[in-house]
Amino acid sequence: MKNMLLIFTLMSSLQAMAADISITPDSSLQDAVRKAREMRRLGKVNEVTLHLSAGTYYLYEPLRLRPEDSGLRIEGNGAVITGGMPVTDWKRQGKFLVASVPDFNGRPVDFRQLYINGKKATRARDVSDFEQMHRIRTYDKRNHVLWVPKKAVEKIVNSKSVNSKSENSKSVNSKYLELVLHEMWCTSNLRIKSMTVQGDSVAVRFHAPEDKLQFEHPWPSPMTPDTKHPSPFYLTNALELLDEPGEWYHDIREHKVYYMPRKGETIREAIVPVLTTLMELIGTPEHPVRNITIKDVAFHHTTWMRPSEQGHVPLQAGMYLTEAYKLRPQTDRPNNHKLDNQGWLGRADAAVELRWTENCSFEQCRFEHLGGSGLDYVVGCRAGSTTRCTFTDIAMNGYVCGSFSPEGLETHLPYQPTDFREVCTRQEVKNCEFYNVTNEDWGCVAIAAGYVSGINIEHNTIHDVSYTGISLGWGWNRDLVCMKDNRVHANLIYDYARHMYDCAGIYTLGNQPGTVISENVVRDIAKPSYVHDPNHWFYLYTDEGSSNITLRDNWTPEEKFLKNANGPGNTWENNGPQVSDDIKKRAGITK
Repeated sequence: MKNMLLIFTLMSSLQAMAADISITPDSSLQDAVRKAREMRRLGKVNEVTLHLSAGTYYLYEPLRLRPEDSGLRIEGNGAVITGGMPVTDWKRQGKFLVASVPDFNGRPVDFRQLYINGKKATRARDVSDFEQMHRIRTYDKRNHVLWVPKKAVEKIVNSKSVNSKSENSKSVNSKYLELVLHEMWCTSNLRIKSMTVQGDSVAVRFHAPEDKLQFEHPWPSPMTPDTKHPSPFYLTNALELLDEPGEWYHDIREHKVYYMPRKGETIREAIVPVLTTLMELIGTPEHPVRNITIKDVAFHHTTWMRPSEQGHVPLQAGMYLTEAYKLRPQTDRPNNHKLDNQGWLGRADAAVELRWTENCSFEQCRFEHLGGSGLDYVVGCRAGSTTRCTFTDIAMNGYVCGSFSPEGLETHLPYQPTDFREVCTRQEVKNCEFYNVTNEDWGCVAIAAGYVSGINIEHNTIHDVSYTGISLGWGWNRDLVCMKDNRVHANLIYDYARHMYDCAGIYTLGNQPGTVISENVVRDIAKPSYVHDPNHWFYLYTDEGSSNITLRDNWTPEEKFLKNANGPGNTWENNGPQVSDDIKKRAGITK
């Protein structure tokens, strides 16, 4: 096997031997995993450790670990596992550098991120400063039209893509242009079908399926001009918008990528992501993947293409709607207030995904340059830990755990599965740092824990996020569900809500008996000018259905908390600026 070295170590006369397999970047991770699997199957060893030499390991498909790989340990030594593909041979073309995008594994590719010299470049957009975003004029739900100022599209209207019908009305061939719309606590990615200029306004229409979803779902809603803060938006993904150094555009028909370099910049390395997931741990309820440890591995360069293919209309925390509409009349819910809407959800891909696992853990890993979420314990995961890891430059959520309503369950209905093995239990996230996450989908969070039981979120440092720091719980329902005994302790959260309000450093939903939120420090919220309500932000926020939760000894600069439509049994003890300095000093990552 190419560049793969086996080293056997005798543990004791009463134990089978352990094996160490050392591999290099030009060897196959899949082959190394299979070799370890077969050694254990044949009874040659009990334990196998894969030692990755430093360097970059390029994948053509996710690395999959199954129940037969239980007990495997992977030592990364700082190695990078990437789902990216290099783009080379850049040539000067006017003010741009241009390169042909090669096929990947026999197929043309599209992508939503480009990394130049190790940093994410900016997808071409109409504003470089989000404080300068334009505001919508009218939101026509009946006719599925969004009206915006003509000035907002002048870079497109003044380009060659305009088909003039008359002096006052122009139909715009918008190609693959997207509009990103700010909506209270979420942003929607909407693919533009057409734009028609009428006087000083433009009627914008969108492709299906997001066209129907966007105008039928009631929550979250864009803010119209009859409010004090109409919703901002920006345009992206058109060559006409490529006008700032550091921006790029991909012409998918011509298979060319355009980049406007900064002054004096040369391209030493350019990477486009081509995989959505790098590693999958896949078991079954009867045969989980057990006792896997991944240490000191960097997971880089993933994408998530649904926004380009079907749009992206989220409900909350990046969980996207597949169908949603307003209810008239409202539906009665025993033990809860009436329900005015229905919604069914999907979930974005993550760089690393786990299903049906037990005691599978990540230590000192980096999750970086990712177009979906980072690490996701999806379903049926028990007793795993994520410690001393770094999550940064992630488009969506950093760490995700538990169900956010199965696809077939309307999201406001209580989730109490007959088989409790579905529930992610006894996970731990400890001494990790999250920063510059949620940097594309602004409605995502650093740590998103849904229907979970016994999770411990402790001594993490979270900063530079677009919305909420830690979101715990799901369902907008006070009925008894599968959530219980969760713990959020001694985390440090600051510089949050950089783009969205209706948020908090720590946010909860649903009935969670035995859950304790204690000794956290939340401070220094960001102050974007364009949020829907400049006062609607909080340090701690127990939202709809939150029940049987204790919040104790959390330090905040003031008692700016919200208790919205809560259920019974919540206890608030000693939260605010009076909490002791000792607690304040202990929050965040420990040495």
